[in-house]
Amino acid sequence: MANINDYYQKKQLLEKLSEELNKMEQDQALKKALEFEDKVKALMDEYNKAPKDVLQILTAIDPSVGGARTETTGTRARRPMKTYKNPHTGEVVKTRGGNHKTLNQWRDKYGKEAVQSWQEN
Repeated sequence: MANINDYYQKKQLLEKLSEELNKMEQDQALKKALEFEDKVKALMDEYNKAPKDVLQILTAIDPSVGGARTETTGTRARRPMKTYKNPHTGEVVKTRGGNHKTLNQWRDKYGKEAVQSWQEN
């Protein structure tokens, strides 16, 4: 019985998707976009060019086109600089990450919580 229920659910879903697809195909903006895509592909075939070649050409014309990277694109914000001062030795460590050689030595010797309390603002 589960198979027949599954069958009818999928059939209803297919009918619904078919109706949505037909509705989309009537949209003039979509028709123009698909026509443009076909013309671009035909032009690429005519000149034997790949999409990356077209993107290179477009980037040369307008650097803001997809493949162009700016200095901030693809980079995340830098971690804040943290300063730790060992009260036993007076030694100061400045780091952006937590995996610092000296900090690890201090954590082994004094404990993680103690070293964390040495962080200065």
